[in-house]
Amino acid sequence: MTIGEAQFDVVIIGGGPGGYAAALYGAAAGLSIALVERDKVGGTCLHRGCVPAKEFLETASVWRTVAGASAFGISAGHPTMDFAVSQQRKNAVVQQLFRGLQGLLTHRKVTTLTGTATLLAGRRVRVVDGPDAGTELVGRHVVLAAGSVPRTIPGLDVDGRLVVTSDEFLDFEHVPASTAVIGGGAIGCEFASLLSDLGSKVTIVETLDSILTGCDRDIAAVVARSFAKRGIDVLTGVEVKGHQPRADGSGTVLLLGDGRQVEVASVIVSVGRRSRTEGLAAPDAGVVLDERGFVITDRWQRTHAERVWAVGDVVAGSPQLAHVGFAEAIVVIKAMLGEPVVPVDYDTVPWAIYCHPEVAFAGLTEAQAQARRLDVVTKKDPFGGNSRAKIIGDTEGLVKIIAERRPDGSAGRIVGVHMVGPWVTEQLSGGYLAVNWEATPEEVAQFLQPHPSLSETFGETVLALTGRGLHLA
Repeated sequence: MTIGEAQFDVVIIGGGPGGYAAALYGAAAGLSIALVERDKVGGTCLHRGCVPAKEFLETASVWRTVAGASAFGISAGHPTMDFAVSQQRKNAVVQQLFRGLQGLLTHRKVTTLTGTATLLAGRRVRVVDGPDAGTELVGRHVVLAAGSVPRTIPGLDVDGRLVVTSDEFLDFEHVPASTAVIGGGAIGCEFASLLSDLGSKVTIVETLDSILTGCDRDIAAVVARSFAKRGIDVLTGVEVKGHQPRADGSGTVLLLGDGRQVEVASVIVSVGRRSRTEGLAAPDAGVVLDERGFVITDRWQRTHAERVWAVGDVVAGSPQLAHVGFAEAIVVIKAMLGEPVVPVDYDTVPWAIYCHPEVAFAGLTEAQAQARRLDVVTKKDPFGGNSRAKIIGDTEGLVKIIAERRPDGSAGRIVGVHMVGPWVTEQLSGGYLAVNWEATPEEVAQFLQPHPSLSETFGETVLALTGRGLHLA
């Protein structure tokens, strides 16, 4: 296939969340769009990340519900697990979403090509392999959205069986009897949580002093206590030096820096993701990378090359969240069109971690606020007093709100909202709006929360910050 020197308004390299969002939003604005994707549109999020992982986490949630049904007077017996069925369901969900995305791109007349693309000088894009190898495109603008891949660590070579990354784990047909999760960040904690629920003996190994180090310390502490109660071993402040596979191939022995050994059936390496920028841009294309290989952009996602933009996981400093990629894509298209646009503020984006208990937050942690020399006042309200939490039988967790302290000692602008507990990933929107609108507790407290609802805990925490809480001092 040869399109030759065909001119497009926008040529996009990468069809993950950032890339396809730029394509769909740009096409809706009347721009001619070409998108080059090496695998399937949807990228890591749809095929090897967010969506399949959350399907398995939902499987774990269903397991907990059935296992605890007797507390509601329902006798369901002891549940059994066929992980292959969950795998089939995951694949069906992914395929349905994939077909829907393909249909959207076609409907909006986005030209989609398959293969690995390289940016050349003059905003020329060449497809270097795959079915459309040899095709060259020219864009009035080019968007780099090549995404990321899992990081690995020395001494733990990924073999797809004993040692895996998230990519390989999400294709497992069975739950390992025992698992070591290397890395206690968001992804590692999600995997540890679902595997523990489904019967695997889980050990988390984290080099830092605690798990979920990006979270507020009070939130991370709730998760750590919950994991301990569920029998998840959390080893912090320790490095992995390597592993010794068993002679019979049934597992491996993890070798730790403090001399300890952990014997497991499987190891999941979950130590973050690196940008996929190898071969993404020719040296004379003008794109500049940082020391870690991420693309450097300004606040409007512009690279050092004229009319070349970057979004998503390839961007230096980006939180590597699908919804951030969506937002960055909208910024790019609006900026191209000369429309008013507000850049993405990485300090205030919403985060959602789907382990049990769930975690959600937006804005600064208490430690981050103090590091910026902000004088703050905080309030915490546990879900234990929430009537809806008691009704559903899930009272573990709390809401914590951080606000700047006014000269008179009262709480002013809300700078952080942090939640851990039941369904908090679905409750964060109010807190996210409060942080991003720089609202005060008095302003937010005027909005009613329905009763009985889990969101009442957020409302009660805000009300308490005004100095006149109903149930919270």
